[in-house]
Amino acid sequence: MPTLEHNGLVEMFREKPSLVPHFLTTLFHLDLPAHASIAVVESSLDQLIPVEFRADLVLELRDAGGALVLAVVLEVQRDRDLDKKFSWPVYLAAVRAKKRCPVIVLVVAPDDAVAAWAAEPIDLGLGFSTIRALVLGPTIVPVVTDKSAAELEPELAVISAIAHGNGPQGLQVVDAAFRALGSLDREHVAVYFQIVYDVLRDPLRRALEKLIMERQKETNESIPEFAQMLMRIGEQAGKLEGKLEGKREVLFRLLARAGIPLSDDDRRRIEVCTDDSTLDRWVDNVSGAKAAAEVLS
Repeated sequence: MPTLEHNGLVEMFREKPSLVPHFLTTLFHLDLPAHASIAVVESSLDQLIPVEFRADLVLELRDAGGALVLAVVLEVQRDRDLDKKFSWPVYLAAVRAKKRCPVIVLVVAPDDAVAAWAAEPIDLGLGFSTIRALVLGPTIVPVVTDKSAAELEPELAVISAIAHGNGPQGLQVVDAAFRALGSLDREHVAVYFQIVYDVLRDPLRRALEKLIMERQKETNESIPEFAQMLMRIGEQAGKLEGKLEGKREVLFRLLARAGIPLSDDDRRRIEVCTDDSTLDRWVDNVSGAKAAAEVLS
């Protein structure tokens, strides 16, 4: 199910399609065909491919004479999805056949592991033909900490905060992004604030909240209502996460004592579980179990 982060990023490019050629030239250093306009035209695929193969966005670059010089299929990818390795070639081939122009697949993947996965070449059969998506991920997205640079490109600053907000310079990146939001309308500010806030882990959230409160005292400005709400939600979520983390640690210790090996998928399943009763059930299942499948049933 699409999330706020997914939909917010898709809408960012839908509302400002010029970001696509800008990022392709400045971040990927590609020489694009000369073009005079860019437009979102995803509706042109309605009769081209089935609904289950619908891309997030399709954009067209046209030259001064109106000729189509490049089509870009844009996908926002938050998690690994094996189905995408089959649908992305469909997007590329279908758009290329219909529009008779060069086509690229651009994947926006703020998570480093997902970006690395998305960048892997896709073998179409026995190694005779492969395609590769361009991936806008943390290795490509710059760490934007300069507030003046962030204000010039607020969308890039937001993407940088999503990609690098939990990194060594996380607080500076997030601070630069939030300062840059001052040039946008209230609706966009609220959405982008929540997208960035949602991806931050607890230490960065607490540091950000402290910074906001300190700045509020210094400037005597009121904290926006949406920011106050998120901070309250974050505090409640932090308490719940602490409780869940304690149960995960207990489960891992019990599994280790029982000599039950865990695969990477088993470990990840435990680490991402946010259901209190499920963790309780798994803890109870350890007694007498011989394999992880018996515990995680």
